[in-house]
Amino acid sequence: MRALSLSILATLLTAATGACAEPAPEPEPASASAPLTLEVAALDAKLTAAFDAHDLPALMALFTDDLEFFHDTGGLQHFAEVKAGFGGLFGQNNGIHRTLVPGTLKVYPIKDYGAIELGSHRFCHIEKAKEDCGTFAFVHVWRKSAAGWKIARVVSYGH
Repeated sequence: MRALSLSILATLLTAATGACAEPAPEPEPASASAPLTLEVAALDAKLTAAFDAHDLPALMALFTDDLEFFHDTGGLQHFAEVKAGFGGLFGQNNGIHRTLVPGTLKVYPIKDYGAIELGSHRFCHIEKAKEDCGTFAFVHVWRKSAAGWKIARVVSYGH
């Protein structure tokens, strides 16, 4: 009887494990022409314009006060640390600029909150008289409130 119980348990565990082994399909982002995607793409363009102009107040106005910025090599930073970091970066006067990599933007709605923006961006600057560029992946969690859209969470990785 005990052998039968163990056999049944093993069969159930194998079936359950097999069911979990199938990866969940990746959800479909909003289409490129969907209003939400167009809105987030415009917000991303505003972010890029502020970054490229090295306009720290305009850039920081796009982030919530409770910002959490997760960087794979820099760790977790909050609003004041991010602001200081961008200020230092802009102070180097090395022409740093950001470009959203075409075709990488994906937008997913978050019910009653805002949207998730996924993509890759390329940063270039002059170092030792040569252009130095890097392409990195990012996730922006945009929060929509009565005051408008702001980024509440950033995940930056692939550095």
